[in-house]
Amino acid sequence: MTLTTKLPLEFLQREPQAQTADPWLLVLMHGVGSNEQDLFGLAAYVPPQFHVLSLRAPYPMGVQANAWFHFTVDTNGTRHIDVAQERASRESLERTLAQAQQELGIGAERTVVAGFSQGGIMALSTLLTRPQSLRAAMVWHSRLLPEIKQFQAPAGQFAGKSLWISHGTYDNVIPLTSAHTMRDHVQALPLGLAYHEYASAHEIRPDELQASMQWLGHLR
Repeated sequence: MTLTTKLPLEFLQREPQAQTADPWLLVLMHGVGSNEQDLFGLAAYVPPQFHVLSLRAPYPMGVQANAWFHFTVDTNGTRHIDVAQERASRESLERTLAQAQQELGIGAERTVVAGFSQGGIMALSTLLTRPQSLRAAMVWHSRLLPEIKQFQAPAGQFAGKSLWISHGTYDNVIPLTSAHTMRDHVQALPLGLAYHEYASAHEIRPDELQASMQWLGHLR
């Protein structure tokens, strides 16, 4: 089971490490200023029934540095995103998911999107706007875009979906209050939420990774 065609987004892949009639798909998205190599290092820890795709964000920032969308930060900490870039990235991600699912023969009911920091924004935004395209999302050290709320799907479409959110209590890039905002927002939806805080900065610690992979492996 290998993707052999070109997808809308550049990617690295790891095939399932176990023979199964019902493989799953995990799509990983890196943070701003990185590339597809970053989270691909986590593939060794992903449950063996998963086909892993690690995507490259479409907007270059420098050598081997990409973003899902550019943004600016005011002196008071307020962030302003490039709305057109965010929308284009989300649409490219949706096409990538659909094409990979079709070629691999893996349905939305066994598809999970995951991301760190800005990649987590993309994962959460995809769950909120296109819940029918996946089973669950994993969001590490990220935040909810206020701009995405107007595109959120009706609440009933989230029944049976799952969401992992984890954050560092000492995160100096995206404050812990952003995780609280995500948590409070999705608690109003009929989905299964796993929310965790870790004594860490803007990073995925080993215990956090282990817990999130256990959660991933228990999805049904």
